[in-house]
Amino acid sequence: MENQDMKDAKEIAVDTDTSVTTESDPKAESKKMQNLIAGIILLAGLFVGSLFVDIAQLVKGSGFSESIVKKVNVLEAGGKTWVAYGDPVVHLDVITDSTCEKCAPDQALVWLRRIMPTIVAQEVDYASEEGKALIEKSGAVSLPAFVFSEEVNKTEMFTQAETLFSKQDDNRYTLNTEQIGIPAGKLLVFPEIKDTDIQVGPKDAKVRIVEYSDFQCPYCRLMHPAMQQVLKEYKDKVLFSYKQYPLVFHPQANNAALASECANEQGKFMAYADNLFAKQDEWGKTEGVQKFKDYALRFGMNGKQFNECLDSKKYQDKVSADTEEGKKFGVTGTPGTFVNDQFIGGAVSVDELKKAIDAELSK
Repeated sequence: MENQDMKDAKEIAVDTDTSVTTESDPKAESKKMQNLIAGIILLAGLFVGSLFVDIAQLVKGSGFSESIVKKVNVLEAGGKTWVAYGDPVVHLDVITDSTCEKCAPDQALVWLRRIMPTIVAQEVDYASEEGKALIEKSGAVSLPAFVFSEEVNKTEMFTQAETLFSKQDDNRYTLNTEQIGIPAGKLLVFPEIKDTDIQVGPKDAKVRIVEYSDFQCPYCRLMHPAMQQVLKEYKDKVLFSYKQYPLVFHPQANNAALASECANEQGKFMAYADNLFAKQDEWGKTEGVQKFKDYALRFGMNGKQFNECLDSKKYQDKVSADTEEGKKFGVTGTPGTFVNDQFIGGAVSVDELKKAIDAELSK
């Protein structure tokens, strides 16, 4: 138990210690004041400096400071208007061939920039090492081809039209050009002509023509005589393959395609095809398959075999496969014709076909 003398001694010690620690030091106070003033001057300088930079950048048009950009969405400087977008910067590699006029991506880029203004695009030659690597990763089958950086999946366009893009293993995205009507300027992979495909001409011909067509399409009917004439003139120099592409809005197109395959089974394709195009207005107004069966009898075919073939839809899988293959190579309408690696869209004249064929033969 503590006595009174000891308590008094402790209180005196505490008072003495407190008086020591609270005693003012003139030199220390002066130093603190100097540091405080220096800090105020520094902060003021930084504020005035940043304000000066903002004003100078806007006046000179040399750029925008971050503080200004955060406050506004539209800025004018240097004769240009700068608009803020919510989308991130998207890097785009356009694989193309500078020697191929039809491979030029200019128009496609104008359209893409209108709906995705934050694109930063660069052209990559398909024959370069970078181009070859991009083609291998993207699986591109035609030029021009468009490969986007991963950031594209954060854009408004991607949100609204995700089906237009295909994701790669490296998280980049390729644009499905055939779905938006960008024509193939040059093929990197050719449509294959299989033994089961309708074909006319020698298999070792230097020029291969593949036509995706619809028997109920009026433009295909216009194209047919031109193709016939070309085949007669070039004979063994050309291998021609007819592939089915019945359009969904032509109600009898699929039946006509199936009937032509059944005719081909009996070696009568060309004669039957000639008749289908010539009688397009006639059978196009009918329903079912009876009219196609009637036509088969005109060409000396085995009627029973033809009818069973047509009724069972024996070649439906092939017709569907032809159509899907055409879509893969960028065919969006009929006729769509490939002369080796060159694509020709729509009905063309004999002269245009011959020009394309001669160009290939001269290589």
